[in-house]
Amino acid sequence: MTMSKTEREYRHLTTPRSAAIAGILFGLLFAASLVLMRGAIPANISADTSWVENGAWRINTAMALMPFAGIAYLWFIGVVRDRLGNFEDRLFATVFLGSGLLFLAMVFVSTAIAGGILASSQFYTGDSLNENIIYFGRALMLQISNIYALRMAGVFMISLGTIWLRTGLMPRWLSFITYLFALILILSTSLNLWMVLVFPGWVLIISIYILVINLRHHTPGASDGMTVSPAGQE
Repeated sequence: MTMSKTEREYRHLTTPRSAAIAGILFGLLFAASLVLMRGAIPANISADTSWVENGAWRINTAMALMPFAGIAYLWFIGVVRDRLGNFEDRLFATVFLGSGLLFLAMVFVSTAIAGGILASSQFYTGDSLNENIIYFGRALMLQISNIYALRMAGVFMISLGTIWLRTGLMPRWLSFITYLFALILILSTSLNLWMVLVFPGWVLIISIYILVINLRHHTPGASDGMTVSPAGQE
């Protein structure tokens, strides 16, 4: 006999305890993509354009990794929001979520520009036109990734650090480290691609901490005196 809709049992979705692994994957994939990109593209914007041909395979590999890093990053945002639970403040949550999505969008755009440089360099035979396109694309990519994207990453971290500090959901020392890294990103005036590595490094630290805490809270025989996150981790 088929059960009626009112007789069916529904279950609330719960975040898997291992979901914090998404942040670890983001940190590793994003850092690997940046290292490959940085190894292929010279720091000096006016450098010889031969890097387009010589570093093509590294740029292509970086572009292949970046979408998966972005997917893991979205899962990381979900894990963070799950820990906030009912403690999420609308003001800070809006800034936190908006800046995080803007950061990811601009990183994707910057990476796509690198791919566009590779593609466009194959369709022009005039050296001067080809070089002008490469110089413009390179400068645009750096402006997006190291000026705008880094600032959004800093805002993302400050808003989240403030939420943690006010709610006590994370240790105070972790909030202060978040503030420190955020100020480095916001106040930095360098166009060096290595500066972007500060953000995945921070995500890696946060994700490892959340993963360890989640596993401790669900380990059989764990201490009864351990405080369970008020965010309702199950």
